[in-house]
Amino acid sequence: MDSDAPVSFTPFTGEDSRATILCATCGAPISGSSGVAMCQNCIRLNVDISSGIQREATIHFCKGCERYLQPPSHWVRAELESKELLAMCLRKLRGLQKVRLIDASFIWTEPHSKRIKLKVKVQDAFQNTYLIQTFEVEFVVVYAQCPDCAKTYTPNTWRAAVQVRQKVPHKRTFLYLEQLILKHNAHKECINIREVKDGLDFFFAHRNSAVKLVDFLSSVVPVKSHKSSELISQDIHTSTKSYKFTYSVELVPICKDDLVCLTPKLAKSLGNISQLLLCTRVGNSLHLMDPNTLQTAEISNQTFWRDPFSSLADVTELKEYFILDIVPTGETFGRFTLADVEVMRASDNAQFTIRTHLGSLLHPGDDALGYHLSNSNFNDANFDGLTEANIPPVILVKKHYPRRKKNKSRNWKLKHMGREESEMLPRKQDQDRAERDYELFLREIEEDAELRGTLQLYKDKKAQEAKEAKERGDGMDVDMESVAETEDGGAGLPEISMDELLDEFEEMKLDADGDHNM
Repeated sequence: MDSDAPVSFTPFTGEDSRATILCATCGAPISGSSGVAMCQNCIRLNVDISSGIQREATIHFCKGCERYLQPPSHWVRAELESKELLAMCLRKLRGLQKVRLIDASFIWTEPHSKRIKLKVKVQDAFQNTYLIQTFEVEFVVVYAQCPDCAKTYTPNTWRAAVQVRQKVPHKRTFLYLEQLILKHNAHKECINIREVKDGLDFFFAHRNSAVKLVDFLSSVVPVKSHKSSELISQDIHTSTKSYKFTYSVELVPICKDDLVCLTPKLAKSLGNISQLLLCTRVGNSLHLMDPNTLQTAEISNQTFWRDPFSSLADVTELKEYFILDIVPTGETFGRFTLADVEVMRASDNAQFTIRTHLGSLLHPGDDALGYHLSNSNFNDANFDGLTEANIPPVILVKKHYPRRKKNKSRNWKLKHMGREESEMLPRKQDQDRAERDYELFLREIEEDAELRGTLQLYKDKKAQEAKEAKERGDGMDVDMESVAETEDGGAGLPEISMDELLDEFEEMKLDADGDHNM
């Protein structure tokens, strides 16, 4: 090299003087030091950071207990479109851990389509460029049977049983309890339900599940429970034992609208109330009322079982009366109003002048149901001790709406638990009694708004379609009797508005949001 040759220097201007290249896709100038011959826009269009993530997968679902399989062997209960089900689905996606998860949500599908779709958004860096991409994943719901449900098809698999009994001649209490259990989903861990005389048997795979049901029953109705255990097996080497537990639950034998007669001691302890009372409500305690004075009393669970008593008469013994005249006295308590009323018995036209608590509900010309006490003979020592001055001839219980024996024009329905009936077929008279009790329960729901507030009623789509067909006049093959009101008093019947009814698809959505549980 010639030392006399001139040397040239490039002046420093503060700008990046590195070489640039053209993007291989769009031809835009880019820095050549990035190592990729594409600009950032072309990278976002051509690079797929989600290529290694599953787009289709399966998830196993047990129809018996409505639980999903969380591998390897854990079964989890999760509602549709719940965060628990979302987390379970994301865990099953292979390759998701290689990128950063930003967001995930459900895409709506038909509840019975056996498809669950997710919209997933992920982020990752590619050659100093942060990419965000969204894609869909579809899960196919495959039916499988969990080990707990498989055990139900073999004998001697339950570990705890709850035997619920009530010694009354009707099933109205169990019909009400069934609706409460369904509303709060108290039977979700039950492996079998068996219908027996005077009650129901609930079988569980775990003792804690049975204890939960007993606690629930204690919170909604006065009960008396007793626990017993049976040794199944014992390991003498490890000193481990296996037991079966049985919880015997007896419900209070008093129902709404029953007539009761208290002992003089109990009546005196309740504010010196009359011994002859009506049961107005059964919750976690008994609510009683004197129809002659509107005085009320509340008997707790402990008080009742310390000195139990039975009802003098129940709703199956009610008689029909016509209201001839009624004069309110002005005294009120809640929805009840005291009044002097003149009634006539429908069977023999016998007339009586009595006092009633239904002054705000009854009017001249109405019908009412009540207990006839004049010359009645009850096998009860407390009633025998009453003087004639303390026994009214008639005690009215509720307003009566004349209608056909079985009203078919309801636009609503109730759900029922799946239960196993007894091996012996019921007698015809038992079937007729069960149908009568169910019809009385439905009528009580229609007439009592307070009772409806504690239950879940559903829209009967078949009844609505039949009614619409009748209004259009194009449904000549429709059973007109099922949508027509009765000619002997159908007008004025209590009705349930559509706002009080639930749709089954709406209930699924509420369950997913966690609004229902017992």
